[in-house]
Amino acid sequence: MTSLQVLIAEDDESLRGILAEMLAERGITVMQAADGVQASQMLKDNIRISLLLSDVKMPRMDGYALVEEALMHNSELKVLMMTGYPGDLPPPAVLKAREIRTLAKPFDLDRMCDQVVNMLARP
Repeated sequence: MTSLQVLIAEDDESLRGILAEMLAERGITVMQAADGVQASQMLKDNIRISLLLSDVKMPRMDGYALVEEALMHNSELKVLMMTGYPGDLPPPAVLKAREIRTLAKPFDLDRMCDQVVNMLARP
């Protein structure tokens, strides 16, 4: 599974680090971004990213704007959105056409990592 790469876009540094560590333990290559702008640039620079794990509320560029931009560059990108604001779910209409999964915080970290692995395993 080492060829699969996940980009975590999360402004909470401690959560981002824990998620990265847990996914790396499952054999997944992980990149990290502190906000949507940084994540957007990383997605443009690295076409090998298979899945974007993004918070909805982030500084400079929110998760939905990030996803819209990312899908313009890679229509095959898998997306898992995280939010601590249940009112943010479901995604805006423009994103409903794609299969974008969402998780409400707080979530079980092992279950979330299993979901990432399952999403990566699907064609």
